Amino acid sequence: MRAPQVMPADISIRRVAPSDAPVYRSIRLEGLQNHPEAFGSSFETENAQTDTWFAERLAGSEVLGAFQGTDLVGVVGLRIQPGLKEAHKGLLWGMYVRPHVRRAGVGKLLVGSIIEAAKPRVELLQLVVWQDNHAARRLYENFGFVAYGLEVNALKHNGIYYNEILMTKVLAPTS
Repeated sequence: MRAPQVMPADISIRRVAPSDAPVYRSIRLEGLQNHPEAFGSSFETENAQTDTWFAERLAGSEVLGAFQGTDLVGVVGLRIQPGLKEAHKGLLWGMYVRPHVRRAGVGKLLVGSIIEAAKPRVELLQLVVWQDNHAARRLYENFGFVAYGLEVNALKHNGIYYNEILMTKVLAPTS
């Protein structure tokens, strides 16, 4: 029997709070384990961390979550670049949607929400995406992100190299 289709109306987007650390840890580790090519960090590194470490990370980060009731089904982060010369740039990071809700609009809700969160704070939003993740690349392109480079052998996992596409979206006119 197939699981019922999740509709975007069933999903609420909100900031993932430090009190959400156990559910955030779970989804983060799932993403790292199932898609090591998509993340700079590793399952082994983050699996060794406690819920307290994840809570501290969430307290100092901006991570949005897609919740279906109390179930965290997707996440995306925003990091503002430090320093005066780079503070106009933001980085979309840590995007992951659980398989059972993919193709239901959850990714669109997350990307749209993180763009809205970034608009008043940065002029440019950047991201990297694994070259062969065509679905993610299409999603980002549909939001106006454009590829501006290729990092060859950006990641190496279990002896396999992964290329990353660098993408950007202008959020505010530049002077």
